[in-house]
Amino acid sequence: MRIALVGDRSPSVRSHVRIPLIMEALRERDGIVLDPYWIPTTDVTGLAAFDGIWLLPGSPYRDEAGAVEAARVAREERIPFLGTCGGFQHMLLEVARNVCGLDVAHAENDPDARDFLLTPLACSLAGHESLVRLTPGSLIEQIMGVPATMEAYICSYGLNESYKRTLAAAGLVFSGHAEDDGAVRVAELPGHPFFLATMFQPELAGDGSRAHPVISAFAAAVTRRGALVPDVSPATG
Repeated sequence: MRIALVGDRSPSVRSHVRIPLIMEALRERDGIVLDPYWIPTTDVTGLAAFDGIWLLPGSPYRDEAGAVEAARVAREERIPFLGTCGGFQHMLLEVARNVCGLDVAHAENDPDARDFLLTPLACSLAGHESLVRLTPGSLIEQIMGVPATMEAYICSYGLNESYKRTLAAAGLVFSGHAEDDGAVRVAELPGHPFFLATMFQPELAGDGSRAHPVISAFAAAVTRRGALVPDVSPATG
């Protein structure tokens, strides 16, 4: 089952370094064998040929448009999608721009823009852990099996909450919130085979020897799609 790991691979990004360990953990503990392809944000052509798309941390990306395009392809082609940290932020940008028709920017990428969807957090979460409250009955709550989860962050930007209602009207469900201030931490798209994004980084859970439940659920969705879609070799590799 082929998955596109969209992000500008770097040994300085801890989540990227964890990927080989996570792939091995999925094979050993979950019995899921994935064939990962690293796709830079500067060249996201051919994503529709993959069984899953994972938009990884590592922002600011080399090409914001490429990251947004990865989320669009996954949403429109109904390809299982996981967005983590920067992937969460750029998934929100995709929905805001392409579904809601908003002219909004990411403050990290375009600090001189007029309106921002993603803005600096009042207190950076870089290097911190905090509790996330999960909405009962949501996909993330079903995956985790608990009402709250302690998660790791390397993040300094979050959703401008004034746009929350507009994004919800477009179909997004905000299913995880910070315990302290109620800020959005998880978003999902009901009706899609698997479309989930987290502001936290599940790649950093534990020592990497066991995949975080969110990653295991994504991998299972990729497997389900791979079993249904005819084999078509991707253009990149």
